[in-house]
Amino acid sequence: MASIKPSTPRGTRDFSPAEMVKRNYIFDTIKKVFRKYGYQQIETPAMENLSTLMGKYGDEGDKLIFKILNSGDFLSKVDANKLTTQNSQLITPEISEKALRYDLTVPFARYVVMHQSEITFPFKRFQVQPVWRADRPQKGRYREFYQCDADVVGSDSLLNEAEFILIYDEALSNLGLKDFTIKINNRKILSGIAETIDKIDSIIDLTVAIDKLDKIGFDGVIKELLEKGFTEADIEKLRPVILLEGTNTEKLESLRKALKKSAIGLQGCDEVETIFTYLKSFNLQKATVELDITLARGLNYYTGAIFEVKTNEAVMGSIGGGGRYDDLTGMFGLKGITGAGISFGADRIYDVLEELKLFPEGTNQTTQVLICCFDKDGETYALPFLQQLRERGINTELYPAGAKIKKQLDYANNKNIPYTVVIGSDEMQSGLLTFKNMQTGNQEKLSTEMIVAMLAEE
Repeated sequence: MASIKPSTPRGTRDFSPAEMVKRNYIFDTIKKVFRKYGYQQIETPAMENLSTLMGKYGDEGDKLIFKILNSGDFLSKVDANKLTTQNSQLITPEISEKALRYDLTVPFARYVVMHQSEITFPFKRFQVQPVWRADRPQKGRYREFYQCDADVVGSDSLLNEAEFILIYDEALSNLGLKDFTIKINNRKILSGIAETIDKIDSIIDLTVAIDKLDKIGFDGVIKELLEKGFTEADIEKLRPVILLEGTNTEKLESLRKALKKSAIGLQGCDEVETIFTYLKSFNLQKATVELDITLARGLNYYTGAIFEVKTNEAVMGSIGGGGRYDDLTGMFGLKGITGAGISFGADRIYDVLEELKLFPEGTNQTTQVLICCFDKDGETYALPFLQQLRERGINTELYPAGAKIKKQLDYANNKNIPYTVVIGSDEMQSGLLTFKNMQTGNQEKLSTEMIVAMLAEE
């Protein structure tokens, strides 16, 4: 039997120990900020019932859901006439009842409905888990990737939206980013724009098109809208709104004039202004907050404020996004529960930090000190010392006796272990161990107490 060259599916990756340390640095930094703002962690299954996910992300999103085939001889239960049509959409409901989750928000809504009797509202939760999308792999876009989500349900206060901006600002600043933009818009404003040109029934076509402005340009947006049934007259009315310029205050003033006949559009303007008013009471570290009327977020469940975060220090798509959804739980039978949430794109953030060399030194270190022994006697001597170091929270390895000291020191170098302790007959007799800084090459004779105290301070 011919051997098969092993590989991972396209759009997925393995992560080495050094990479995992960096990834955990991102996760831990974000989690710390989430907890600081009162969010608690939950987890949901990797797979959901297909009925839970379908219809929540729009037609384009639904196509990217990874379906899971039913167990057993799933085709035997499908009507033979349906099989002859060779129409996968026709038979999918009969051969697939489950799917990998597309995001963390819809599963969270399902969680809230199922556990509503156990939850104290407002409920603030965060999740750090992988999601899957059947997208075309490219730079910064993977089929399996992690999201770091924070959502609050049961509160309609716009203070939540303001705090999401603060969370983005603090977490990304703590990760070392110095120049990033948090874009904000409101789906009510987009509805108001559609209403002013009598295209409220085409709101999804409108939002999907203008959300692509950065990718396909204004001419591309016009072409797509014309193909969707918008007229040249509609385009002329949309042009000054889509290409809005000025400060956030000036943009809001222009929008109020353009949407003066749309109650829902003016409500969206009020909500954005309220968020800006909240932000005046806080000091942002690095973020620039910008009202961007072209921001639409191509997910059907958003109903209010929407966010997108982009770094200005590297060529990369959005590294975060989110918004308010007024009745997502209503799809599962629990009406009247408003919610809002944001997500960090951990994989893209990783790529940005790597490109900008922003990972702090030491994030690739999992072991702080390696104990090296010449022989079995040295190994036996080292065991109480090994225990003492670990009890003080110092990550320590003991290299098994029998290997040459050079091989043991090479092991430390290859793993970027910063310190080694060498134990031979002289060290055991004097009680002073050879302590070496692997980065500088300096070494000295120290007692076990001195070594423990020195490493515990780092």
